[in-house]
Amino acid sequence: MPATRVNVSIPGEAPYDVRIGAAVLGDLGADLARAGVAPPRRVLVVTDGNVEPLYLGAATESLTAAGFAVDSVTVPAGEGSKSLAVAGELWEAMAQLGLGRDCAVVALGGGVVGDLAGFVGSTYMRGVTVAQAPTTLLAMVDSSVGGKTGVNLEAGKNLVGTFNQPAYVGACTSTLATLPEREWACGCAEVAKSAAIDGDDFFFWLADHSVALAARDEAATQEAIARCVVFKAGVVAADKTESHGVRECLNYGHTLGHAIESLAGYGTFSHGAAVAEGMRFAARLGQRLVGTPEELVAAQDELLDALGCPALPWRAPAPALLEAMRRDKKARGGEVRFVLLRDVGDWVVTPVEEPVLLEALADWGDAWA
Repeated sequence: MPATRVNVSIPGEAPYDVRIGAAVLGDLGADLARAGVAPPRRVLVVTDGNVEPLYLGAATESLTAAGFAVDSVTVPAGEGSKSLAVAGELWEAMAQLGLGRDCAVVALGGGVVGDLAGFVGSTYMRGVTVAQAPTTLLAMVDSSVGGKTGVNLEAGKNLVGTFNQPAYVGACTSTLATLPEREWACGCAEVAKSAAIDGDDFFFWLADHSVALAARDEAATQEAIARCVVFKAGVVAADKTESHGVRECLNYGHTLGHAIESLAGYGTFSHGAAVAEGMRFAARLGQRLVGTPEELVAAQDELLDALGCPALPWRAPAPALLEAMRRDKKARGGEVRFVLLRDVGDWVVTPVEEPVLLEALADWGDAWA
């Protein structure tokens, strides 16, 4: 099927295209040139140890054919590479290669590579051009679009980063064929998150196509990615730097989700699995605080189950979870805030008092004990 193109236009930024399709990686060089990153500029492809043997050759061939001079750096796969130490190694490598301000960085990989390469590119020589070539469903539907970059600290995820829009995003769906089931479900959780906070049209489309998406149907996959990109582009256009409260809706499920990742140990559960659990908890917390309908709680549970994101068989003491949430960058003055749903597409960001949150967390633990 033909590729889908979504144009992302954010006030104060150059517009950029997101291309979604099975042959997009082969067009990477030509698309980058069309995006204004004209050869013979030098390009640094940043990838990881899992993606390198699969797709670096195709990316390099496409870029070289378009007239770019290509270098590459491979980092270890996994969340551990999203660190200041690895960022420092990349800055040093770029300097040793003699890359100047006219170079471009291409992030070839999943969300870790995208966030890391985006951060390094946005800060090297005070910022060079960055393009995203996501190879996971999660990165295609979420992290490659919107310009958030970052690395983790021991205290929490994404505590150091920048807002820096890419010049181009190429989501090549053929790369998803090699994605493990765990990572596929991880991406599906983010699709569900987007649908829940977007509105009825997306949510009920996803409910109707959840089995097809879980089975990796090409048409359903391309449509889901495009819907997520359109939705996120609209949110980012309204709140580029998360300073007006609109972009906070994208954190639905993430408040508890990030705490689970931190306490369980990064990599124990996928990001999407933790977010899905966070969505289940947020829906139940919403019943207490903002009147989330019971029917929506059940429909969301059913949707997550159908997408391969079952409830997690893991719990932690409520005080430990609360402390982890207080350290999250979404907290304000130590006050924990949640995105809660009054209905599909009708969300509110609300601070939750400590006694209420501790009671809800204890009930959440008891329910699955």
